[in-house]
Amino acid sequence: MVEASGMMYTNTNTTLIPAFNPTVQRNHLRLCQLPLSRRHHVQFSLSATASQASTFMETIPWGCENDSLENSSSLQKWLSESGLPSQKMAIDKVDVGERGLVALKNIRKGEKLLFVPPSLVITPDSEWSCPEAGEVLKKNSVPDWPLLATYLISEASIMESSKWFSYISALPRQPYSLLYWSQTELDRYLEASQIRERAIERTNNVVGTYNDMRLRIFSKYPDFFPEEVFNIESFKWSFGILFSRMVRLPSMDGKVALVPWADMLNHNCEVETFLDYDRSSKGIVFTTDRPYLPGEQVFISYGNKSNGELLLSYGFVPKEGTNPSDSVELPFSLKKSDESYEEKLELLRKYGLSGSQCFPLRVTGWPLELMAYAYLAVSPSSMRGKFEEMAAIASNKTTSNKNLRYPEIEEQALQFILDSCESSISKYNKFLQASGSLDLDVTSPKQLNRRLFLKQLAVDLCTSERRILFRAQYILRRRLRDMRTGELKALTIFNGFRKFFK
Repeated sequence: MVEASGMMYTNTNTTLIPAFNPTVQRNHLRLCQLPLSRRHHVQFSLSATASQASTFMETIPWGCENDSLENSSSLQKWLSESGLPSQKMAIDKVDVGERGLVALKNIRKGEKLLFVPPSLVITPDSEWSCPEAGEVLKKNSVPDWPLLATYLISEASIMESSKWFSYISALPRQPYSLLYWSQTELDRYLEASQIRERAIERTNNVVGTYNDMRLRIFSKYPDFFPEEVFNIESFKWSFGILFSRMVRLPSMDGKVALVPWADMLNHNCEVETFLDYDRSSKGIVFTTDRPYLPGEQVFISYGNKSNGELLLSYGFVPKEGTNPSDSVELPFSLKKSDESYEEKLELLRKYGLSGSQCFPLRVTGWPLELMAYAYLAVSPSSMRGKFEEMAAIASNKTTSNKNLRYPEIEEQALQFILDSCESSISKYNKFLQASGSLDLDVTSPKQLNRRLFLKQLAVDLCTSERRILFRAQYILRRRLRDMRTGELKALTIFNGFRKFFK
């Protein structure tokens, strides 16, 4: 469930594949030299849509149904036979993550582990079992992400004929990341959380990327990309693997890669160590930031991600209060009744924002951009000269006046934030209060187990996000109370002086 490497892909709000033009003519290529039985034996249903994501994974014939140690042991054996050096860790069943890497010997703090050679790493430059298919994608300048997604499907579909068969057999067939939740499940379980919108956007991006690939390449080269293999079901599976396991290696100029064995490492919010390429040992390594005793699980960090982001990509939620990077997305909107609404909206759009915007709220506070947006939302038309400054700072596209403050409207701005905060809290309360009475299909035990599990993930996420909102609510109420108390005291003193002089 939480097996993944430190994925450094952060730009999840952009299209996954830019427009590109095919330049290769089909008659310039030879038919892929693989037996027909290997190329066309996988059967899929093409009727699945984004709303059926919870069921289409059952049609994927590769990967493992459960995180079995048997598949993991086969992977470990294959890696050793393929050149993986002797390790101080082994795959085993663990409490956190179902399976992970545990120490076989004493491991010191600052010790380098793994040493996975480049020959056992999947990158955009990896050799294809069907080289003609790889040539088509590269000559059409397909970006790394969709190229690797297609590569995974191509290698998985030929089963034992692929060099990566043991690795792919150990990959999950049905992960729990939000990419695999149906629209109904997202609406039911994550109605209160803004991560729902991120999940929908990600799914739409993947579907859009697949449609683009199908139109521009797959349909033009059906011998290399048969529709019964390269379809939306398999594309979602491959992208789900990339989202949860891909790493970006700084020492290799930011090259993206899948690192077998390393992606068995689970995440710990307190760990601050990442994968990278080590030029001296010529392998993928990580440096421990703490010692481990034999039998202890060894962890890395997947990055400074919120609980919602961890659920989005990896399908798990840390225990409440254990993630120092946790945050909640707080939604804001300009009031259409504002006489300066159109002017403010135009300025926000100028800086890449909109009239409805989300900002991260953390346990430690909120960013300056959020405060600038609040100032803009409540500012009267008499402050028109400051509108653009507020919009620019809200977008983080300016380096000037970072000490933004407007005392004359600070109380209104804080109240604006508090109103949004309390509105969100009411949604979380409503979900958590009703979470015990959701309609579960007891006629399907397998589906029931899945829904109960998703429901528990949603409850854990909403509980952690509501906790941050409660803290922000407390701070905002106290600041507003202090401001109003100070104003009342000043008014009392002023009235006392006025009576005295009368």
